[in-house]
Order: sequence, then structure tokens, then C-alpha cells
Amino acid sequence: MTKPAAIVILGARSLETARRIQAALDGSEIYGLASRVEGADVPFDEFGETLRGLYESDRPIVALCAAGIVIRSLAPLLQNKRAEPPVLAVAEDGSAVVPLLGGLSGVNVLAREIGAALDTSPAITTTGEIRFGTCLINPPAGYHLRNPEDGKTFIANLLAGAKMRVEGEAPWFADAKLPIDEAGQLAARITHADVAPGKDELLFHPRNIVIGIGRSAPDLATHIRAALGQLNLSPHSLALILAREEDSADPEIAAAAGTLGVPLRFLPASNAEELVLAAVPAPILSVTIEQLAIAVAEKPEDIQPLGRKRGRLSVVGLGPGEAALMVPAVRRAIDAAEDILGYETYVKMAGPLRPDQIVHATDNREELQRARHAFELASSGRSVVMVSSGDPGIFAMAAAVLEALDEGGAPEWHGVELEMLPGVSAAMAAASRIGAPLGHDFCVISLSDNLKPWATVLERLRHAAEGDFAMAFYNPISKARPWQLSEALDLIRRYRAPETPVVIGRDVGRPAERVLQVSLGDLTIDMVDSRTVLIIGSSLTRTIARPDGSHWVYTPRWYGERKN
Repeated sequence: MTKPAAIVILGARSLETARRIQAALDGSEIYGLASRVEGADVPFDEFGETLRGLYESDRPIVALCAAGIVIRSLAPLLQNKRAEPPVLAVAEDGSAVVPLLGGLSGVNVLAREIGAALDTSPAITTTGEIRFGTCLINPPAGYHLRNPEDGKTFIANLLAGAKMRVEGEAPWFADAKLPIDEAGQLAARITHADVAPGKDELLFHPRNIVIGIGRSAPDLATHIRAALGQLNLSPHSLALILAREEDSADPEIAAAAGTLGVPLRFLPASNAEELVLAAVPAPILSVTIEQLAIAVAEKPEDIQPLGRKRGRLSVVGLGPGEAALMVPAVRRAIDAAEDILGYETYVKMAGPLRPDQIVHATDNREELQRARHAFELASSGRSVVMVSSGDPGIFAMAAAVLEALDEGGAPEWHGVELEMLPGVSAAMAAASRIGAPLGHDFCVISLSDNLKPWATVLERLRHAAEGDFAMAFYNPISKARPWQLSEALDLIRRYRAPETPVVIGRDVGRPAERVLQVSLGDLTIDMVDSRTVLIIGSSLTRTIARPDGSHWVYTPRWYGERKN
């Protein structure tokens, strides 16, 4: 599997089994029907639409429901067998594991992994696999089948009585029950040579080639392919790219590894030859071509697992707190991480976490120290997530992380794969609960004077009020500065009428959520605390009465003379 599995459940009774499967499948996510399941990683509302979306994005699907429901939901998409991901149906109590689709993409392998986790035997029905004890079109790790499209005919011929010969070393055949004969008319060829598959042949490439990068270059992947071509070596046999520690920040090297789809590791070394000899001490071929050292191991397992990977630091926004409002990309980053950093309250919001994930929870006022720690972990080769509530780029950790990087830090920090993943901000969440108070030009201002003078806050408020912006206030009040909100409101009231709509959003997306609308004239500071986001409308913001006595609040899209 190249993508994490989606474990899809329709009821709360399936959650325990889903968790057992998730523990066995790295990076997998539990998709739960929102109306029936609490605690799923990704809530959904419509089963068929969700299943088809996962299928079209090539995600392996483990559905804890009847097989017929799955097949009927995917029926419109079942045309191209070469393109199908693994799809399985599992009984909600884990008593049955049934592979349905994806024979060419490892569904039976996945079924056995799930069966082992649930202590049940999967219902493998593939005739060739039952007869021969192996799946020819799914070789083990370390080997690549060049022509899987020929597998069905090849296996059908074997089932019809044909014999096969083996050209090369295929250790996984030893325990199989294949009809092997040196004079067989069918052939399984195992070679690292860049050759085309012949008639009646399955061509396997062992991943036994390591390349060391002595010097980076533009379009490095093309240079690597050309060097392999000169030696008649298949790019499908490339197992690993090695680079020097000092080149860990080089974008061309990282791009080449991504383009070629192989792992990248960094080692302390002075040249390319040192790199490959560390990984392949006894190569059967060792050549250097234009700063590319190429070593071929006798077999994949002879390659030494060494070096550090390129670390990743994902700065993510969890949204306001409700799991349904978390961006799926954020959930995937958290699930893939080795280390989770953040303010303790936000780290708890990031759950569920795996037992092997290391949590580094700190006080909410230690942003720069936390950012430096994250870079130290990521630059050692670890996958790190820094969590913020809301959006990480709005009064949160994204700026702190970039400040830490801008201050200098260690040179290897610049080699970290850094990404920012957005979240639903507190202002956006509060606004959505009550309508569209930010439907026209607006600004977002923090009333905290921890990192800027209070005089600056007041000056910015004055300009925003004069400009007739709708305004969202973060950090509106605290025990240390209870007087500041009163002063800010006194200023705003010079420019806004008393009937101006105000939205008070507290703990939006959390169990204690409270969102209400009052007028600016009726707003008092005791209605607000440090967990509140405050939205004050512009001169055009208006309300619409609702049947339950509450109001919608919105700011029209137009300003001045109305336009349709």
C-alpha cells in the first residue's frame, strides 16, 4: 500500500474492531458516519459518495459492513481493473475478512494483515493464490513486477497446466507450490537489467541499487535515469538515494528522490563513493558517473539500513475543536507523525493518538522554545507535528516556527521539510454558527498587549473603525488586563451606532459552545472571557429574525450603492 487505508464504519458497535485494524495499519484513518459514530478520525454524511471518493483517490478501503453494500456503491466505477485500490469488507465484530477488489494492488496481502490483527483467517478466493501458495502479481518488499498487466494470463496458463522456469533469484518462490520446470514454456525473470518483458514472461526487478549524490544538479532525476541507462540498469531496481549531511537542505536532491519514488537518506561523508560503500559494503558492481556513485548489491537485503531520513515539520491547525471541522490533511499529518508538540490543551484535541507517538506538551507561553524543539527533532530525521487550535497562521504557531528559523538556529534546520496546514479559525467558526457577519471587508485584531504596545492596539482599532470594517477580536480580555476591553469598546462606540450587531462566540466547536448576538449598546465586558472571539459588525451589518427567536447576522456583499 502506498497510501494510508481508510477504515469506514457505519455504527458505534464497529468502532472497537476499527481501532484494532487501525493499530495494525500505519497511517490509517477511521471514517465514521457522523449521525451514528462519535470519535471517528473523519466524519462523513453519505456512505456511497464517501466510498467512491476514496476509491477514486486510490485509497485502500476497509469497510466494516456487508460486502453487497460496498459493491453496489462502487459499481459505477468498476471498469478499469488496473486502476483499482484494495477494497475489503470486514464483519463489525472482526469475525470475517473478505477481499473484494484490488487483486493487482495487494488486497490479499492487506487481508492477511487485517486477519492477523483480528485473529481470523481471511476469505481468500483467488484461485491462483490458493493453488500455488503465493500471489505472483504481488511480490514481497524489495521486488517490483514490471508487467503486472500480464499476470492474469500468466496465472491462467499455470492453472491450465503450463510449467514455468525461473531465471534469476526469487527467494519467495521457495515456500510456494509453483509448477517450476527448467524447460517450462513460461518464465519468471528476476534481473536488475533494464530489459523489456518477453512473451509469456513476468519480469521482476530486485530493488538492489543504491546511488550516492556527490554534487547536486538541476533536474537531477533525469541525470540519474541517464546514468542508470548507460549501465543498462533498471530505474525500477533503484532502492535508495544517499546524500551528504551537508546537502540535507538541497531541494534538487529531495525533488529527485520524490520523482523517482525512492527513499532519501543522509550520511556524514566526503564524497559519493563513501556514501554507497557504507550502504553496500560488497557490491557486485560499483561505478561513478559524473558525481553519481552507483552500487549494485547482490540482493535487496544486502543493502544496509543506515543514514537519517529527511525530517518533516508540519505546523497544523486543529480548527476550533470539533473533529468534523478538522481539515483531513491535518488529520493525516497527525496520524503520520512520530512526535506531537503543542500546548497541552491543544495536544489533547489532536487525539486519538497512537501509543508509539511521543507527546511534548508545554505551557502556552513557550512558543519559541517549542518551535526550536520541533526543529531539533525534525532535523534529526523525525516526522514532527506542531499543533495549534484554529488556523496555525492566525495568532498561532506558524509565525513562531518561522521566527525561530529566521533567527538562525542550526544549519540543518533549513533541511527540514516544512509545511503549514490550515485550519478553521475561531473567527470563521463563530461566524458560520450565526450567519455571515464577515461577509464583506473585515479585519482580525488581537487585543493582547503581550507582543505589542497597547497604544498600537488602540491605533489599529481606530483605523479599522474609521474604515468601517467588520472586526473580529481575539484575546479580548484576561485577568491581567480586564480594563482593556472597556477602553477598546469605548473607542469603537465613537464610530458605531448602539444597534450595531455583535457576535459573541465562546468555545465554538467544543462541548461548552455558546454563540449569541447582542447589540453594541447592550454589550458588557462580563459577557466576554479569554475563551471568546468577539465579532463587531460594520455600519451595514444587519440581522434577520429566526423562528426560534434568535437571529441570523450578516454583512452584505455590497457597500455604498447596492449592486445586484
